[in-house]
Amino acid sequence: MTTKMRSEIGEQPAALRATLDALVPRVDEVRALARDTRQLLFIARGTSDNAAVYGRYLIEAHAGRMSSLAAPSIATTYKRKLDLSGVLAVALSQSGRTEEIVETLVWAKACGASTVAVTNGGEDSPLAQAADLALCTLAGEEKAVPATKTYTTQLAALAVLALGLDADVNADDLQRVPDAVERLIADPGDVDAVVEGLAEVAGVVVSGRGLAFSTALEAALKLKEACYLHAMGLSYADLLHGPIAVVDERTPALLVASGEGPTLQGTVALARRVTGAGASAFGIGGGAELATASTAALNGPSLPEWVAPMGLIVPAQLLTESLARRRGIDPDSPRGLNKVTQTD
Repeated sequence: MTTKMRSEIGEQPAALRATLDALVPRVDEVRALARDTRQLLFIARGTSDNAAVYGRYLIEAHAGRMSSLAAPSIATTYKRKLDLSGVLAVALSQSGRTEEIVETLVWAKACGASTVAVTNGGEDSPLAQAADLALCTLAGEEKAVPATKTYTTQLAALAVLALGLDADVNADDLQRVPDAVERLIADPGDVDAVVEGLAEVAGVVVSGRGLAFSTALEAALKLKEACYLHAMGLSYADLLHGPIAVVDERTPALLVASGEGPTLQGTVALARRVTGAGASAFGIGGGAELATASTAALNGPSLPEWVAPMGLIVPAQLLTESLARRRGIDPDSPRGLNKVTQTD
């Protein structure tokens, strides 16, 4: 029986094409709204927060604007007013109905920020209605609790945002993403070997750096919520500052990297260190170098680093779905979770 999660993973190329077709023509709207701003503030929770990490690295690395992640409790619990003049506040919510995120975006606007919503909830969602500009993704209804197509289309919307901020990237790279994702779904690499390597363990360290850090966080979240693993998502820089002590023969590492970029060699070196200590290192992406240094590997996309996270997460999604079934868990309906999470 095909799970809803597996079906929705397969829908991602079409969802990405539809989203890019809708949003790329709106780059000038982003540029106009952002003209008088100097920095960005990302507002999100959960999977959307991981997407925001991608947005932060992308904007700082390629658009040259300082970016940060909001603490929504400053708005909703402490009710503290800040000076957000010159700030572009970007709120992400797949449903567009998470009250805390809507409230925080309204607060940001009242504090002087220009506001953008990124949501799959449509133009009529509360988040879209609250924003100066709504970038609505076109992933379609997502029925499985673990987000897949709504996450990758969020990344696509953030890539469009970067274009509107005049990022030093090739806009044509975006059009290559849906085909690259389609190829990864057809050939994700040695999923079975990685599933067997994780089937009996209680925990795993998931690590990447830079633009791939968002993928490491999202992969760890998926393994936690759908496979009930104690999955720790870390930058490999932070991992080396102590937590690497937990990596051993009972706690493997899942290491993520694009096939190019300044963080690749550090990820390869980390894989060699892990396997040299007698533990298992499973690679995602990183080309032949990371695959050779790893115990087993999943494929990555043939994409430039700035758009690679839209492809890198796909093998991790397929791994999560397969591992959940291997562990006797229904990945569509993890215990204790709902599709829309409300926080105060």
